[in-house]
Amino acid sequence: MKKEVDTVITKLTPLKTVLMLGKKCDQDGWCCQYDGGIVLKEEVEKLAKKLGVDKKEFEKSFIKPIEKFNTKHFKIMTEKSSKPYGKCIFLANDNKCSIHDSKPLHCRVGNCSEHGEALSIWFTLNYFVNPDDPESIRQWATYLKTHPTIPGGKLEELVPNKEQLRKILNFEILR
Repeated sequence: MKKEVDTVITKLTPLKTVLMLGKKCDQDGWCCQYDGGIVLKEEVEKLAKKLGVDKKEFEKSFIKPIEKFNTKHFKIMTEKSSKPYGKCIFLANDNKCSIHDSKPLHCRVGNCSEHGEALSIWFTLNYFVNPDDPESIRQWATYLKTHPTIPGGKLEELVPNKEQLRKILNFEILR
């Protein structure tokens, strides 16, 4: 009898593998009912072109700036709602993504499969947490007090120099 091997997602898991695992989704639009995905700075131009608008119009009409772990990207806007969350503006009435063939990496990574939490952490570690930015590391340290991580996401793995990490966490290194 063949034993199934558990997939371990680490910070260094290749993007190709992450995208394969992210495809294991029933694509029913469930996660898109409650929020819009992250758009990386480098994806803005491609998405604007897909929608036939210039970059400034795209930024004004479809996305809003977001900062996490001292790193800036964008977030897809949601439909106006009286609730603190809303449906992604690119989710069509049939619960399918209207920009599916060019949707952002964050949306392609997925988060509703059995690996959803690890995939979400992988995306955060690779696109928001910057080991070369002391403030990013301090914010990640705060996050880790109440949240899990994946292999490669511990502070000691991100900043292997113990003395440097100590100085970062004690605000002795600011930039």
